[in-house]
Amino acid sequence: MGTNSRIEWTEATWNPVAGCSIVSPGCTNCYAMRMAERLELMGQLKYKGLTRRSGGRPKWNGQIYLDESALKIPYSWKSGRVIFVNSMSDLFHEDVPIPFIQKVFRVMQDCRQHTFQILTKRSERLRDLAENLDWPRNVWMGVSVENNEHIYRINDLRNTPAAIKFLSLEPLIGDVGTLNLSKIDWAIAGGESGPGARPMAPEWVRSIRDQCIDSNVAFHFKQWGGINKKRTGRILDGRTWDQFPSSIAAY
Repeated sequence: MGTNSRIEWTEATWNPVAGCSIVSPGCTNCYAMRMAERLELMGQLKYKGLTRRSGGRPKWNGQIYLDESALKIPYSWKSGRVIFVNSMSDLFHEDVPIPFIQKVFRVMQDCRQHTFQILTKRSERLRDLAENLDWPRNVWMGVSVENNEHIYRINDLRNTPAAIKFLSLEPLIGDVGTLNLSKIDWAIAGGESGPGARPMAPEWVRSIRDQCIDSNVAFHFKQWGGINKKRTGRILDGRTWDQFPSSIAAY
């Protein structure tokens, strides 16, 4: 749980679910797998048994932990925050029961002082469950799109009732091509970082930025990435790009 997140586009993290499984190439070097192993070694029972060692590195083993006690946390934060939901998992993982997802949405409905950001690679399940969820306006819904093979997730997102819809084009490991940005409010782009980071071509990022400008979609460039992301920084064509959707507010 982080009250001061290092993720550039949020303020805090909230993890009612821990654990995941790999579903697409963007998952290969997921930072959360390394973090889960580290937290287990530090004695945090929530992360016990969620990863296995493969090729000398931690990998998700598909086990999921539902943390009922974590559902209370947003109520204790009285001042409004921008909160990334499940930085250590995917709320729409196939093994997260629908009633538990509904509990998470109920908390977000109750805590209108906060803005909640949910991100999933499982857009099909998001699409199928969307009508069974209550969508308060302080919930932003996003999908991860790492290359052109996964742009179908954008259409699944577009067909949800979320008030703010966003894309995480990170880790960007291929050209996404021409995007349909209709009903999309925000796009985050960034390169992969950490051990084994795959390279990102500048023209992929510029194409996304230019499409966002043309479609009046807020654009946020997170990082160039690489083994040392601090060294490569986040300057794109002479400036940082830190745009957010027009509404970060309590409802």
